Amino acid sequence: MSLLSRDKAALVVIDVQEGFRPYTAFERVASSASKLLAAARILEVPVLVSEQYPKGLGATAAEVGLEDEPRLEKTVFSAARADGFDLQGRSQALVCGIETHVCVSQTVHDLLADGVEVHVPADAVGSRHDLDHERGLERMERAGAVVSTVEAALFELLERAGTPEFKAVQKLII
Repeated sequence: MSLLSRDKAALVVIDVQEGFRPYTAFERVASSASKLLAAARILEVPVLVSEQYPKGLGATAAEVGLEDEPRLEKTVFSAARADGFDLQGRSQALVCGIETHVCVSQTVHDLLADGVEVHVPADAVGSRHDLDHERGLERMERAGAVVSTVEAALFELLERAGTPEFKAVQKLII
């Protein structure tokens, strides 16, 4: 595994939807996804956003801050199996969203099986139950995903301080 690179990475935001708002982890995940999304725009990292059955679970939460990013409606659990899923030739995926042990995990496993290097910030994924979140992270890590944090991922993408991008991204995490 290597460090995240803005030339190799794509951000995948999975199912941070209104229907999951009652989850204790929701606010943390939505805030983390918002930081990752804003940084992806600054660093020109492509973004994919999935929504699991939006008719029933609602749209992506407003606080995530979507603008014109494409949204993939899906009924499959793995976003990688959704129609239109395309990493645009990127060999790394930075994956965040809900639920750690279902849609996030299945997406990560499919991406790993396709030879994609996957990074999962533990503070940017969540489940309804803590045990599911913990076991989901463990399974993904055992399968070969790099489990880190939002801040670690962003500093890897930045590579260095003292740039305009650094200053803009730093404002997101401080």
